[in-house]
Amino acid sequence: MLGGSFAVALLRNGMGAILMMGIFLLLDRPRLSMKKTVLCYILFGILMVLVFSAWYGFDRDGYIRFSGIMSLPAIGIFCAAMSGEGIYLSFYKISLGFYLLSICVFLGIDVSRLWFGGNKWVDIGIRMGVCILILTGLAKRYRKFFFESLDFLREEMDASSLITLIVSFILAAFVALWPTERTFSVMNMIRIAVIMFMAGVIQYLTFHLYLHLGKEHCYQAEKQLLEMNEQFLRRQLELEKRAEEEAARIRHDVRHHCMLIRQYVRDRDTESLLAYLKQYGEDVENARTERLCGNRSVNGILSSYAHHARKEGIRVRMVVTMSEDPAVRDIDLVAILANLFENAIQGCLHSGAPEQEINMSITQKGHKIVIQCRNTCGANIRFRNGLPRPEKGNSTGMSSIVKTAARYVGETDFLVEDGTFLARVLLNLPGGGIAGVPIKR
Repeated sequence: MLGGSFAVALLRNGMGAILMMGIFLLLDRPRLSMKKTVLCYILFGILMVLVFSAWYGFDRDGYIRFSGIMSLPAIGIFCAAMSGEGIYLSFYKISLGFYLLSICVFLGIDVSRLWFGGNKWVDIGIRMGVCILILTGLAKRYRKFFFESLDFLREEMDASSLITLIVSFILAAFVALWPTERTFSVMNMIRIAVIMFMAGVIQYLTFHLYLHLGKEHCYQAEKQLLEMNEQFLRRQLELEKRAEEEAARIRHDVRHHCMLIRQYVRDRDTESLLAYLKQYGEDVENARTERLCGNRSVNGILSSYAHHARKEGIRVRMVVTMSEDPAVRDIDLVAILANLFENAIQGCLHSGAPEQEINMSITQKGHKIVIQCRNTCGANIRFRNGLPRPEKGNSTGMSSIVKTAARYVGETDFLVEDGTFLARVLLNLPGGGIAGVPIKR
């Protein structure tokens, strides 16, 4: 700290508050409307600047030693309370702001001491310039990239990895703001600069590592979806082949039917003719293709997988009540139903149970669709983060269901009870609000 009047302290505190809260707000999705959030930020920023400036006026030595570190919990608690994100991401953003603030303070004070004899206005000018560069760079370049990467980071980052990032940021920042007397020297300045630079490089590389891991898993999920679509098309081709064979058989049988009908007509045997036509009508009705609902995609995917399951000796029961156009993309319906049915078939085959069964239910009520799939399963199913972990392979299919449901602000639930695996998916359709109805166990 290079000293100065109360007004100078007010200016420095204002820049620090603007930088830290501005960084957090640029990278945050607040839980309130943006207008209310900005108003709260302004009021809290003014209050904090006044309190810290008053501290500078009453206890300058204590302020110089502890103000930098005390700004972290003060701003951090407020920003985390205003955020709509999880607590770990809030910690990450506030620690990033604290790290960048420490760089701003370090450059302002030490550059001013190195080349300008400790001039306080040079210090303020450097801080102001660095603040503008940081906030402008975040707003124009990093903000969009951060939000595009957020889903990948949430998928890959766990508590320990995020805490590692936060601690490394804060430790580097404490080097510049630790409450102790620091004798100015070029070597000391270089040491601090190297530490802070290395901390920044570690953060950058770690951030991109998790980002690339998240993208890789996303590509794996897309690859699995393509493979499932390929299986679906193959089964559709099998159904088409069966339909062609059935049509050829019918054409062959029609000739015999016509011969018999002509004979009944010649003999004027009306009763036998009517009985025969009634029996023929019943056969045609029984041979009619199963139609579960008006939506062609749902009807096709369920019919295809049900046929495959029955070929494996699995009993299938399905109840579908939904509109022809439920305001859900066909590709999303296919992703959910194909993964559910594929998982159910594999669960039945690996269960070893003598009686294997799949019960599929799809119900649409207003702006909600509830999908339930219950299937026979083994007793050795394990869960991780709420998702079942298969003995072989990975749980990409279940992750795909969760991600697809999230697009519709939906919920998913997976559990094992009484030797059966139960999967439940809730989708909130457009126009039905954003609040989902929790699935009760």
